[in-house]
Amino acid sequence: MYNESMIDSAQAEMDIYSIEKLMHETRQLAAKYRQTTGSTLPVTSEIARFDAARALDLVLIDDANSHIDAIGRSGDRTDKRVIIKGRAIFDTTRASPRIGQLNPEQDWDLVVLVLFDENYEVDEIFEASREAIADALDSKRDSNRKKRGAMSIAQFKIIGQRVWSRENGPEQDVWDNQES
Repeated sequence: MYNESMIDSAQAEMDIYSIEKLMHETRQLAAKYRQTTGSTLPVTSEIARFDAARALDLVLIDDANSHIDAIGRSGDRTDKRVIIKGRAIFDTTRASPRIGQLNPEQDWDLVVLVLFDENYEVDEIFEASREAIADALDSKRDSNRKKRGAMSIAQFKIIGQRVWSRENGPEQDVWDNQES
């Protein structure tokens, strides 16, 4: 009747469905919590990891001691070590939200930035290479924020490439903000 591979396959499908359902419920809960309290739940990074892995064909690393979040599985990202950052944008009037600390001295290849709307649904995904980030952080050595590896979302968008959008899904011809 059933062999082990069929059972394993069915279990894997169930696990994927269960995780997708949990992520959907987490998005709803986080959005409702923010609407009700004005505070945010610290779930953005986990949702970003899940969404980036699905959208960009990444294998997640589940090691709390690792400074990378995933490894690329296909295309230009094959075997690339990836850091995943996520930010929900609630108020567009805020001057310059930041993506957090990046250390170009560590061993990684790409940073993926997942941008969410107020309902924690993916709006856009950008990626930037280690070299582009190191150059941007070196360009303004005077700044204390730059010394700590902090970067604004706006700056990341300038040096990075949009690789996924809500309207189009994966960008076929990667939109490059650096082209003339």
